[in-house]
Amino acid sequence: MIVQDSRTGIDAFTAEWEAWHLQKDAALAHEHGFLAVTGLHWPTDQPQRFPDAPGTWSTGDDSVSVVLGEDEELVVDGTVVRGRHAFGVIPERGGVNAVWGDAVIEIARRGGHDVIRPRHPQHPLRTAFTGTPAYAPDPRWVVTGRYVPFTEPRPTTVGAAVEGLQHVYDAPGRIELRFDGRELSLTAFNGHTLGSLMVLFTDATSGVTTYAANRALQIDAPGPDGTVILDFNRATNLPCAYTDFATCPLPPAENRLPVAIEAGEKIPHERKPVEQ
Repeated sequence: MIVQDSRTGIDAFTAEWEAWHLQKDAALAHEHGFLAVTGLHWPTDQPQRFPDAPGTWSTGDDSVSVVLGEDEELVVDGTVVRGRHAFGVIPERGGVNAVWGDAVIEIARRGGHDVIRPRHPQHPLRTAFTGTPAYAPDPRWVVTGRYVPFTEPRPTTVGAAVEGLQHVYDAPGRIELRFDGRELSLTAFNGHTLGSLMVLFTDATSGVTTYAANRALQIDAPGPDGTVILDFNRATNLPCAYTDFATCPLPPAENRLPVAIEAGEKIPHERKPVEQ
């Protein structure tokens, strides 16, 4: 009976992980997801055209703007725009999507710079996508840690997948954990939902079986005593693992773990050398 209960628990754990991973890949491969991005363009004060977007683009002190040709139009917030259109002030890590036929033109701000990122559903990177390889889920990679908040959030500057670009995040605290007899510590950033956390990290598998630059782990809000659960089975690649058109942040230096985290997502098929 004990064996049956144990097997049932593992089967449920695996099924939950598989459903999560399928959902994660589906979002990545959405018709306007990151696999549909066809370019990463940096507008300047000099108007310029891009091969995968309509109009002539420029940026100034307060706004990115586009001047559309007579036969060109975009749909912004449900409204058709023609001629000249200014997108207004875009906050750091914010963005606006403009629809162009079956494509979406993302206007965003990353690392203090404005970017234009067209997303075309027929981009070969998206249409050829077959899923992200990953380690088989294993409960041993679910680790309990302790969240230690800082007195004040610490502005933390990290590098980016794009050379010369930097990101600044407020780190609310750190996570302490013990793994394989070693005391480890990870600087944590805010997660997607209120109170949740996110860590960027590399480990001894990085560049071997997992993507070299970074992986990310979302962590539920700490318990009243600071307890957090780190399920490394759900360590994910960032978009830069698949495409050069991403500006993903790199982990802070203290998050380069000296252990091998043989869990979570591996190097995408799209980044593996073509076999001769």
